[in-house]
Amino acid sequence: MANQTIKDVAAAAQVSIATVSRVINAPDRVKPATVAAVQAAMAELGYRPNAIGRRLKSAASRTVGVLVPSLSNPVFADSLAGIEHAAQTAGYTLLLTASHYDPAREEAAISTLLSNRVDGLVLTVADADGSPIVRTLEDEGVPHVLLYNQPNSPDTAGVSVDNAAATQQIMQRLIALGHRRFAMVAGSFVASDRSRLRYRGFQQALLDAALPFAPLVEVDFNDLHLTDRLRALVTGPDAPTAIFCSNDMLALATIRSCRELGLRVPEDLSVVGFDGIEVGKLVQPSLCTVTQPTHQMGQQAVSILLDLIEGRARPRSVLLPHSIRDGESMAAPPLAARSATPS
Repeated sequence: MANQTIKDVAAAAQVSIATVSRVINAPDRVKPATVAAVQAAMAELGYRPNAIGRRLKSAASRTVGVLVPSLSNPVFADSLAGIEHAAQTAGYTLLLTASHYDPAREEAAISTLLSNRVDGLVLTVADADGSPIVRTLEDEGVPHVLLYNQPNSPDTAGVSVDNAAATQQIMQRLIALGHRRFAMVAGSFVASDRSRLRYRGFQQALLDAALPFAPLVEVDFNDLHLTDRLRALVTGPDAPTAIFCSNDMLALATIRSCRELGLRVPEDLSVVGFDGIEVGKLVQPSLCTVTQPTHQMGQQAVSILLDLIEGRARPRSVLLPHSIRDGESMAAPPLAARSATPS
């Protein structure tokens, strides 16, 4: 029987996924009758444990593996502080790695963490619902929690904010100020499902306000030199009066590019971001942005992970509240633009 998973074995043997995992990795720690039932179910189903699942040893190492897309983006550093605080409080240490926004590197990075016998994983992946590595972790019963991703599967644990709703809210503020011509600068959709969700919220806000289609500039997260990409967009006859950026680093890069092109923010156009990184308060103009409770998100992810490791709860997803941080980068559009009707 093909494509059987650890969940199928658990159902057939009428035990938990964690018990099946223990039978695979350390049968001497499980009652003989349970071992026999699980092994019989595995034989009947033709199930063979996946190599990734076998890398997670049942002997507790008191270590949590963490995968983030980038170590240079402050938003991940903020959540890592929350992860570290919660893990240390519970007596765990961290092993950290980064995918550099490359989906192809995720499996290798996670395999490295599992080979170091971590007890569970906190990870941010390119695509929560399309990631083969997440499916494998679920099938093999490896405790894990997604951070920043919003998984649709009820079997996947995650901690995030509502990316689309938060984007709609900051867009509504811009629309209320009188903006009618917009653009979005988004990080690669292939590398970030958060970027896609924020684009969905961007489009929904325009639809709700009966505003026309707005141009999208999709960029590489690892290349923040945007001047050439934005030149035609911000200097043309139908230039936007407001740009929403899918994260704060892109927003700061956009403001820099606008200055290089002779434009003033917010006098000529407004620029807003998403994340709420602290450096956004220190630049001039200060950045208006959606703020995520990043430290709390990291702590919550560890709390859920420890419940999974100890078998105290089933996977669950949590959406924490966001807020809008006012900043000088958002203002009403120029008077000429306010009176213009978008075509």
